[in-house]
Amino acid sequence: MAKKNNFFIISGIILVVVFVLVYLGVNMTSNMGKSKAQVTIDDANKRLSKLFNNISVTTEQPIKGQIDLNPVDLAASLPDISKFPVTVKNSSDYFVEIFSSPEKGGTGVDGWLTDVAAEFNKAGITINGKKVSVKIRNIASGTAADYIRSGKYIPDAFTPSNELWGEMVKESGIKTEMVSQRLVGNVTGIVIARAKHDELVNTYGAINVKNITEAIANNEFSMGYTDPFASSTGLNFLLTALNTFDSSNILGEKAVQGFEKFQANVPFIASTTIQMRDAAKSGMLDGFVLEYQTYLNAADLKGAYVFTPFGVRHDSPLYALGDVSKEKRDIIVKFAEFVNQDKYQKMGKDKGFNNLEDYKSELAETDGGLLLAAQKLWKEKKNVSKPIVAVFVADVSGSMAGEPLNRLKESLLQGQKYLGNDNSIGLVSYSSNVSINMPIGKYDTNHRSLFVGAVNSLQASGGTATFDGIVVALKMLQDELAANPNQKPIIFVLSDGETNEGHSLKEVRGLIEAYQIPIYTIGYNANIKALQSISSINEAASINADTDDVVYKIGNLFNAQM
Repeated sequence: MAKKNNFFIISGIILVVVFVLVYLGVNMTSNMGKSKAQVTIDDANKRLSKLFNNISVTTEQPIKGQIDLNPVDLAASLPDISKFPVTVKNSSDYFVEIFSSPEKGGTGVDGWLTDVAAEFNKAGITINGKKVSVKIRNIASGTAADYIRSGKYIPDAFTPSNELWGEMVKESGIKTEMVSQRLVGNVTGIVIARAKHDELVNTYGAINVKNITEAIANNEFSMGYTDPFASSTGLNFLLTALNTFDSSNILGEKAVQGFEKFQANVPFIASTTIQMRDAAKSGMLDGFVLEYQTYLNAADLKGAYVFTPFGVRHDSPLYALGDVSKEKRDIIVKFAEFVNQDKYQKMGKDKGFNNLEDYKSELAETDGGLLLAAQKLWKEKKNVSKPIVAVFVADVSGSMAGEPLNRLKESLLQGQKYLGNDNSIGLVSYSSNVSINMPIGKYDTNHRSLFVGAVNSLQASGGTATFDGIVVALKMLQDELAANPNQKPIIFVLSDGETNEGHSLKEVRGLIEAYQIPIYTIGYNANIKALQSISSINEAASINADTDDVVYKIGNLFNAQM
């Protein structure tokens, strides 16, 4: 009897071993001839199907809504100016308010103008017997230009990073007088990993924007740059690149064709410099754009990367704006004279400014109308070779009830005006379960109407299964890419960040990494760290948008990515 039992045991073991060998053989055979990436995607697809099948998903019947064909009301979308910090308060009743770009109007190494303005206010300077002072507001050049051009808020003076913004403000009809062409010296450039820099020198003989754009077009160099609607460096790079394609007509057919070929191989457009730096740290990029002052103050860059300047100089011009009174103009002139003293210029040098003084601007003066047209060209052509397919994932849990959901709806309805017609989008919402509110489709007038109707129908209740919503979005995108592979997938998650049901980030992280789909997160009074952990996986941006600036922020994000 014992022998018989042993026989059955041994037979069972043999059958198990044979089954395992057959299973491994089948899997090994099925993966033969496939790259590691293909195997990874196959595994991810299996995992995705398994997770998707465990989620309760409802497909809604979308109802058309009334679309708004009016252009974006920029002034209405901008938050109250108090959102941007005053780094130096006026010390007298007779003062001027100055918008300053962040690399000099902030704190620490980025606080040169802040420190000099504080000294100016302490100096007890008088004009016509009245003590005068300045008030410095720290605000990015592109955002500052939006306030001024829209008429939402016009300060007495404006010192952006470069002259391009001044020309755009002038083009908008705002009276603009350059009081000083330069407050402190700076340049912008392409920062290239040293090994890649040496490789490009061997191939092209020199590093300049012309050779860089050629290397990118030939898929020999992976570079990122920043949104030219918001970033001084990004706008400078766009203008310089167009100029290399055809300096006689930067908006002509030759320049457009050169830009399209170049842009087709640009892997990354960053909404912010911080986002771009994070992508560079991951090894994703061979190079990126950056101001020299920032480069000098970044210990992790100076040894490993080589800086090559380009475009117009970033010398922080100073403009008087609007119908400024003679009294206020005199204060602005006096302040410009004050900051140009040797003592304060040396202070600028200590903070990384006033270097590369031999570099001269490579571009001729460009009027604001041409700059605005260049931005429009970039918006229309940046995704022309590979249109975007995006799924919006909206949190409609109980914690979003009231003002958060109202602002989410408003931001989507206003933000959709930035979405290009060549792109495709879908909409998913989630609480305890997940609903497909609108399947992926080309964003034409009909689909736009369905999107508006779907957004308006969103209602809040239940728990928060964020990662279930992301899984459904991933499944929708993979199905879409199987049918139409020549598209770039993106996910936008709009949430308060508190996940308490469904799958976890740990369960879903591997899928996000395998598919390499960037997930941009927009937080509404949110647990921003939870959302940042999602976006950081594939170097996407995470926006902390509270109730009065979300429309503007989401508009900028869509403008850059869609």
